[in-house]
Amino acid sequence: MQKIASFMMSKKFIPVILVLTGASLFVAFKSQGRSGNDDNPRSKYAKVLRYVGMYLEEAHFSPKKIDDNFSQVVFKKFTTDLDDEKSIFLKSDIDSLAKKYDGKIDDEIHGSELQSFFAINEVYLKRRDEGFALANEFLANPFDFTKDESVQFDRDKLDFPKTEADRKEVWRKTIKYSVLSRFVELQEDREKNKGKKDFVQKADSTLEREAREFVKKRMDRMMATKKTHETADENFSTFVNAITLSMDPHTDYFPPVDKRSFDESMSGKFYGIGAQLKDDDGKIKIATLILGMPAKLSNNIAVDDEILKIGEGKAEPVDVTGYAVTDAVKLIRGAEKGSEVRLTIRKVDGTIKVVSLLRDEIKLEDTFAKSAVINGEHKVGYIWLPEFYQDFQNPNGARCSNDVAKEVEKLKAENVEGIILDLRGNGGGSLSEVVKMAGLFIEDGPIVQVKGRDEKASVLRDKDKNVLYTGPLTVMVDEMSASASEIFAAAIQDYKRGIIIGSTSTYGKGTVQRNIALSPESENPLLASKNTEDLGALKLTLQKFYRINGGATQLKGVVPDIVLPDRYEYLKFREKDNASALPWDTIARADYQPWTSTVSNDAVVSMSYDQINKGSVFSKIKTNIDWLGTNSEKEYSLNIVKYKQEQAELKATYKQLEDLNKLPKELVVKNIAADTVNINAAKDKLEKNKQWLKRIGADIYVDESMKVINNMIMQKATAKNN
Repeated sequence: MQKIASFMMSKKFIPVILVLTGASLFVAFKSQGRSGNDDNPRSKYAKVLRYVGMYLEEAHFSPKKIDDNFSQVVFKKFTTDLDDEKSIFLKSDIDSLAKKYDGKIDDEIHGSELQSFFAINEVYLKRRDEGFALANEFLANPFDFTKDESVQFDRDKLDFPKTEADRKEVWRKTIKYSVLSRFVELQEDREKNKGKKDFVQKADSTLEREAREFVKKRMDRMMATKKTHETADENFSTFVNAITLSMDPHTDYFPPVDKRSFDESMSGKFYGIGAQLKDDDGKIKIATLILGMPAKLSNNIAVDDEILKIGEGKAEPVDVTGYAVTDAVKLIRGAEKGSEVRLTIRKVDGTIKVVSLLRDEIKLEDTFAKSAVINGEHKVGYIWLPEFYQDFQNPNGARCSNDVAKEVEKLKAENVEGIILDLRGNGGGSLSEVVKMAGLFIEDGPIVQVKGRDEKASVLRDKDKNVLYTGPLTVMVDEMSASASEIFAAAIQDYKRGIIIGSTSTYGKGTVQRNIALSPESENPLLASKNTEDLGALKLTLQKFYRINGGATQLKGVVPDIVLPDRYEYLKFREKDNASALPWDTIARADYQPWTSTVSNDAVVSMSYDQINKGSVFSKIKTNIDWLGTNSEKEYSLNIVKYKQEQAELKATYKQLEDLNKLPKELVVKNIAADTVNINAAKDKLEKNKQWLKRIGADIYVDESMKVINNMIMQKATAKNN
């Protein structure tokens, strides 16, 4: 424990805020060729479990007691994570395994022999293969779509099937729905092409057979991918995360390769070959090549080449048959510039060759800040920031605060009268960067409060009295704006520096994580050796964020000054929708003075709501969202007539939402003059840029932000004239 404490105080223990994503993929140690003692996985697993348990108990911000109750929660989460559709395990499997192990996982964390994982995993793999065999059985014969029956996909409303017959029925209905969906698509395609020259009209019986063949092919690919992906190491990662995520939603275990992926996302760069991959009917192929990068420069790789194997230098290559594209990408990327990767590829003409490439630095430019000018009633600057990035490995690397400052300077040179900062979908990033970035818009003062376990809250401040931009400001957020985005929006709102506009609330992630290597000796040259195992890392929740007004951003998020209905509102994936989320609370208010301005935010908000209420667009959006929320939890018909009726209603609703979200007359959006030379220099950049400008120009939410900015500019001008 002393070793852990010493490590936590070292310079290697760098604070990092969780970047929010959808579900993580944990790639097998063995398949990556990065495990230390693969001949004894039990020993490695036990070691990982022991380290994870110690960190959770000794350092987590608000640790739950690791006892039998916790063990039962972990058991339930692990079995559900393996079988989230409740179509693989039988209820008797769950009951039998629970009787033996749901009260023992806590003991295993504390050092008892690890048995639960191996027992659960063995049953899972057996039942999984049985399930896919059932799928093939049902796909062998035609379906009757005239029967009046339905299928439930909301597994929270279901339990694991009680008998083999019940499980068979779950698979039958699931497969039938997939075939029905494809069958109707083929019917629609037939109707659309009716009468066209050379188009062959096929009978329904033929289309039904083709639909089953299509679904079987997809199921075969899925099975191959699962068998490749769901190794013991992969499923053990799922097991460890069932433990960590039962503490809170953001304490994660990363195997070594996933830790590297996280670092890449934070820095905005990685080491690779400069090729984008695609899944082409179950085969991994080259989609695009980046000019000036290793794959293109080699003259040995072309678009549509199929990748068969991937090798790290002279090591035995990995056969990627059945791999998901995301897993293949992780094999191709490396930890160092200049490291060798060998690709075995099948050319379009059928020839097979091995191509050796040296990895180079690839910048993820789509993750960096960029700006444009919107010309309307007033000239307004627009800045898009997808995440609060920082290259922790390079002091001179990319930092969002520096990049946003550059964009602001360029917009000021364009004489914009206001700025819109778009943080929609921004899942967070670096804490230090958000403090610096908030400082661009206010005088010196507190930005956020951070409190650790049994600690007094500390205040993180902007210490620079200079203000880069003093004009009208709006900040756009949505339910996917999380962590650092919420800190920034909260600070702007508390200072009354600008107006926040967006969905009913932001995500609500108000906790701080730090990455901790599970092999502390590997961070210490005196202790490390060539035999030191890389056991991965733990992203551990150690602190909590609080606004400068004293309220936590945790759970409640930030409620915008102007709330607009959002199309994803009904999906319910915010922090408050997670059972293991930490609670909301308050601490003392920090000492700060609100921004002094001639613009009254309250008056602007009132004026903006008057304009919104006079229109019907957002009320129609809300009506459609409410309808989707009500209908997303119902059962789906397997009767073709009723299915077509349901699909027609869904398509009509989605189409109306899509139309409502697009402006009838697009905004005039242009690049900043300083950026045009760089954009025009590369063909791929030019096309992406056109699409980006068009997307901004058609966005109804950007248009509403423009109206808010216009109200601020107008009020500022009125105050000046008076």
